[in-house]
This record gives sequence, structure tokens and C-alpha cells, in this order.
Amino acid sequence: MSDGKRPVERDRQEGLLALAAALRPELHRYCSRLMGSVIDGEDVVQDTFARAFVALDELREVPQLRPWLFRIAHNRALDLLRSRAIRAAEPIEAALEIADEADPAEMLMRRQAVQTAVSRFAELPVPQRSVIILKDVLDEPLADIAALLGVTVDAVKAHLARGRARLRRINAEAKPLPDARIASAATVRYVNLFNQRDWDGLRALLADDVKLHQSMHPPRAGAADVGMFFTIYAKSDGLWFRPAWVEGREVIAVFEDRAAPKPHHFMWLEWRDGRISFIRDYRYTSYVLDDAELVLAREAGYSSGGGGRR
Repeated sequence: MSDGKRPVERDRQEGLLALAAALRPELHRYCSRLMGSVIDGEDVVQDTFARAFVALDELREVPQLRPWLFRIAHNRALDLLRSRAIRAAEPIEAALEIADEADPAEMLMRRQAVQTAVSRFAELPVPQRSVIILKDVLDEPLADIAALLGVTVDAVKAHLARGRARLRRINAEAKPLPDARIASAATVRYVNLFNQRDWDGLRALLADDVKLHQSMHPPRAGAADVGMFFTIYAKSDGLWFRPAWVEGREVIAVFEDRAAPKPHHFMWLEWRDGRISFIRDYRYTSYVLDDAELVLAREAGYSSGGGGRR
């Protein structure tokens, strides 16, 4: 074979690639809530597929890809949470009678979970967090949740009952999103240069060792290679940038056109000595923005659209 891979290995990887495109948004909904961050959730999703591709070459039998990928994502997220020392363990209470059937009370609790801000899930112990996301957000059967988490169905029911009660308290006590803040001078400069289509001015902001990361695309490194990033964006005439905030991080909201009601995606930059050292762009994974608490920055140059929340 010209690519040096056996047909079985190639079929496995092609199958994983096909599933990846369909499953990424769903995996992100799970991982972002488990991590309490849409940004950290996407990091887990990317790491999941990277690990899956490596593992596929070593497996003799092809697993059922969907539950296998969720297991990888779940374990990777738990590893990260443990490393942050925020994982809480709680005893299992007696299971309540919680069924898979969607009666009116169940439907109400599921709607509440879907509407809950991603960051609030981080206030739940991880077992409760996992079962609420899987059941109330993704509507997974109880038996499948138990298999994924390696616990009994009764344990899933207990975590679900306790987690729902705690989530209701968290939502009742939650503070509103902070008011829009003023964007930094560096971000305003970057946004203005882009909106003016000043590509040379943007390239001049790049550090010599700048790195660019776009999900599902090879990373770029170095000012010359990353400078091609602007050439690609230059082909999209209607794009319009605005400073914004996501999860306390200053970002740039990217609108498909200036009059669009909401941004298509966002990116964030890291600066060093007044120059850009890193760009993370979510153009090809716009689902990351679906659950994000994005607040447009309050800055005089953007008063025509008004600062506000997405």
C-alpha cells in the first residue's frame, strides 16, 4: 500500500474520522460541562481523538466507537480534574425511582439542566456532574451511563437525584453574568486592524515564534507560516471582529457579517512584549460557542452594536 497501512487499519481510521465529525459537538457538550469550561472541554475533545487514533492501531478488535470515545473523553477529563485537585467524592445514597421514560417532571429537570450555564456544573461533585450531563443534557439511557461510569444503575439513580437537587440550589443562588468590560488596548488594536483589512499591520504584530492552533487542522508555527492565517481570512469578505469575554478570558468574537445577530465563533490571543505569541482559533469548531457565556466588551469604538451578552 502506498501509505504503508494495512486495509484494516485504514478502515478503522476512516471510520473514526467519519464519526468524529458527527460526534464532536455531542462530546463537547459532555466535556465542557464536566470541566466547567467550553475552552477546556474542547481541549479534552481534541485529546480524546488524538488518543483514539493511537489506540486504534494497537487494538485487535474494533470497539463500538461511540461508547469507546465517550469512555476516553470521560477518563481524560477525570485525569485533568484530579490534577487540579477539585474532584470531590461523596457516598452513594439509596437509589430513588428514576426511570428512563420522559414524564413531565423528568422533562422539566432535563430542560433545566440544558439551560444551566456550563460553569455551574463545576460546582457539582464529579459523579453527580457526569450523570446529570449524560442523562439530562444528552438523554443517555441509565444502563449506558452505568456502563460508561463503571457503576450500577442504582448508583446512577442516586447520583442523579442528588445532583438535580444540588443543581437547583446552585441555579437559585447563581449571580448574573458580569457587566461588559472595557477591552484591552492590544485587543482593540488587533480588532481594528482586522476590520480595516490591514493584513500587513496584523502580521507586524506577530512574534517570531508565534504559534497558531485551529481545531482539526495542523498547528502553524513561526511568523511566516502563521501570517498565512490572515491570507485565509482575507478571502472572507463579510467577517467582522469585536472584543468579547468568555469565562473571564478576553477573546475576539467573530461575526460572519457585521449585521449578524450573534458571532459564528471566537478566538483568543496571548501576548508577549506587545506582540502576539499564540492564537487559538475556533473557526472550524463553532459548536464551542453554543454553550459559551459570551459577553461583548464595552468599548467606544463598538458602540454601534452595543455591548451585551450573547
